[in-house]
Amino acid sequence: MKFPLIREVASTDIIHVDIEDSISKAMDVMIKHNHRNVIVKDDDVYKILTVTDVLKIQNDDFDLNLPLKNLLLEKIPTIRADANVLETMEYLNNPMEYICAINSDNTPYGLITHTDITSHIDPHTLMDNYRLIDFLKIGRKMKIVSKDALISSILPEIIDGSFDHVLVVNDMKPVGILTTKDLMLLIKQKERLNVKVSKFMSSPVESIDRNASIKEALEFINKKHYKRVVVVDEEGKIISVISQKDLISLTYSKWATLVKEYQEELREINSMLTSKTIEYETIASTDNLTGLYNRYKFSELYTSSYASMIQRHNSMSLVLIDIDNFKKINDTHGHNIGDKVLVEVARILLEALRNIDIVARWGGEEFIVLLPTADLDKAITIAENLRKEIELSEIDIVGHISVSLGVAVVKEGEEMSDVIHRADKALYLAKNSGKNCVKTEEDV
Repeated sequence: MKFPLIREVASTDIIHVDIEDSISKAMDVMIKHNHRNVIVKDDDVYKILTVTDVLKIQNDDFDLNLPLKNLLLEKIPTIRADANVLETMEYLNNPMEYICAINSDNTPYGLITHTDITSHIDPHTLMDNYRLIDFLKIGRKMKIVSKDALISSILPEIIDGSFDHVLVVNDMKPVGILTTKDLMLLIKQKERLNVKVSKFMSSPVESIDRNASIKEALEFINKKHYKRVVVVDEEGKIISVISQKDLISLTYSKWATLVKEYQEELREINSMLTSKTIEYETIASTDNLTGLYNRYKFSELYTSSYASMIQRHNSMSLVLIDIDNFKKINDTHGHNIGDKVLVEVARILLEALRNIDIVARWGGEEFIVLLPTADLDKAITIAENLRKEIELSEIDIVGHISVSLGVAVVKEGEEMSDVIHRADKALYLAKNSGKNCVKTEEDV
């Protein structure tokens, strides 16, 4: 097995425009070459015009005949063409899919994208037995709408970067998809956006079963030239959406293990792996926004904590926490302030919990806490303390907030999903009881 160099992976057919070119010309280039982004050359600096930029421009009724230099464009990261492809891993948390490969004299060599990385992963190195259903514990943020939803109604969330696509469903079965690239084409054609999403959605939606392997998912993406896979259950109902960079992160751990079996390759990249292993492990196990553990890592820690509970005959409890009226915070102050609220709640939880407790972001405005050695009474006390700490804190612009909490005790012989289900029912009761309170499974 050999890890390719950037020059072996990058596309040398660079598609770019000049900073003096018009916005309209840049859009024409994007549409002609079927790209969602285009590189903008500004002397020795390389920038990028994205579909999201185009949508914002359209939303602000900007003159498309103006030159690109009138826009505040983001610089694109660069990497040496003679670097190892493993060095691209640090860019996976960057929403930008392009990396500019440069020669030793800083002249452009080519472009590398997430697609280039996935298409050069040797399928024989992948874990055939590593199934998507295991990866789905991490969860993925999705925007789901009905066929009657208006395109104009979903545009704000796309413009602020919350989503780069929306899935259209009927009885939770995917029937269509609308991407930012589709929206750009509509804008270029001067189509009205106050129409139903069903008029311009792509249909049917090709999906993959949750029991497929990571290898099959990568092969599916490469064959179809997709940026993501739509994962469904046995009934064809949507479960999640997994992006290319998610799949790349998953395969890294397998890569690192196999490297040890190839001594010559190990000698060449050993120093680089040593310095980056901690960084990669962090990327794979933490939530990008709050720095807390993600679902996947929490599931791992739950398994080990459960084994310890059984061995030592201890008690253990689980708490689900949901920020009250979070949608109102986003609607009133914007998603950036909403993100600050999530970060602040994460900080309070970390400071208020015991050293042995495990806290993770479960998804959206929801957090999850595992309390080793805590029976129900102890868990209620801890949960009440968390509720008070958050209620007493004051967050810039937003002011005081509150949370609702649901508590359940872990029972021997049950799955984690069973415990979470009971805690979720208690949380639902807390929400319906006026919020800003703690409820337990016994209250349900």
